[in-house]
Order: sequence, then C-alpha cells, then structure tokens
Amino acid sequence: MVNKKVINGGKVSHWACINFSRSVQETTARGFCQELAQMCQISGMEFNSEPVLPIYSARPDQVAKALKHVYNVALHKLKGKELELLLAILPDNNGALYGDIKRICETDLGLISQCCLTKHVFKISKQYLANVSLKINVKMGGRNTVLVDALSWRIPLVSDIPTIIFGADVTHPETGEDSSPSIAAVVASQDWPEVTKYAGLVCAQAHRQELIQDLYKTWHDPQRGTVTGGMVRELLISFRKATGQKPQRIIFYR
Repeated sequence: MVNKKVINGGKVSHWACINFSRSVQETTARGFCQELAQMCQISGMEFNSEPVLPIYSARPDQVAKALKHVYNVALHKLKGKELELLLAILPDNNGALYGDIKRICETDLGLISQCCLTKHVFKISKQYLANVSLKINVKMGGRNTVLVDALSWRIPLVSDIPTIIFGADVTHPETGEDSSPSIAAVVASQDWPEVTKYAGLVCAQAHRQELIQDLYKTWHDPQRGTVTGGMVRELLISFRKATGQKPQRIIFYR
C-alpha cells in the first residue's frame, strides 16, 4: 500500500502523542510521529505536521492521569476546540495498557486513538507506516477503497435504489464461564451507492442469548405512550443523516 492514494482522505488538524515506553527517547518518538504524519499526507489525508503540544512521556501505570492531562492541556491550548487524534507509543509487552487506553479514550474522553508498539518506532518501515495511515484515515471518516462496480452503479440489488446493508452477530463467553454476558454487535452501511462506510453498535445481553435483544424493542413512556427503538432504528436514522435519504431496500446478514 506504499505510495497508494486513498479514495477519500480524512482531516487531522489537532493531534497529540503520549509515549508510554521507557526505552523510546523523545527525539526518537518525535521522528516517528513526523514520519507517520508525512505518510498520512502522502496517502491523501490532510494531516497537520505538528502536534498540538510536545510529545508527553508517561508511565503505563499512570495511563488515566496522562490521557486526561494531555486532553485537558490540548483543550485549553486550542481554546475550546477538541483534540481529534491521539497517538500512543506502547511497550511491546504492555499487558492491560492497550485496553485501558481504548476504554478511557472512547468512553470517557470521546477521543480517537491509534496505538503503535515500540519495535515499530525503532525500526520504521514504510509498509508499517502506510498500514497505520490507512487505519487512521478510516477512523477519521475517510474511505480507503471503493468497488469499481459501485462507482459505475453496477452492483445487483444495491445500485438501483438507496440500499442499506446490515451485518449482525453475537459473541458468547468461553465454555465454563457461567456469568458473563453475551455481546451483540450490529453494523450498517452509511453511504450509497458505494456501501463502504459502516457504523456499528454493541450491547451486552443475557448470558448465551443468541437472539439479539436490542435489535428492535418497545417500551412504555408516561408521556408518549408506546415507544419503539433499538439498534436497527438508530442505524437507519444514522443512514438518513449521512446520505440525506431513507433506504428503500434493506439487506441483512446474520
């Protein structure tokens, strides 16, 4: 994928980097970030070459404090504008650090993150940088690829009328685990006729329940009476906001 252009490049104006690896010096981390930013630009993204603030070094056991510190400092420096992307350099053996970063960024801060291991920072590969740039582009709302048949309106059962494609599955706990919930996930296309961008929803449900409980649901509201909702409804609304039209056909993979 080196020297390949994405179909639609995302935009990153405000980003920062936290280095959680003791073996990576600031100059090395800065050089890696510059190379990655350049690769994002080459791939077709509009990517600011400079971070909002200097690379911040932190210990893995201070992950929550470090993330919130960088987020708040950036917020203050940007005068209310939010950080768009956080790069995180991790030790090769990082235990729960990766999961902690994703959880805090996505549930507490509402911040998109991209993690990179120390071994890739020391040995910078153009192929690795190209792969990471593709991940960042998708996370920032860009599109890496599109079907030629979609551009020429030639996909059967998709191109003729506005169509949304759903995919759904349930993941169950390991055998012998008797208390953990099952996890249901539903994704749906958010563009047409290309059908290459997808939004997803995840919910926990009863242990080993194969039927997706939140796919469609009704409940009673004291003011509004019977109310309908669920994951499908949310994704249909999202499709209409993204495309400006209601889907006239639904294709559902289960």
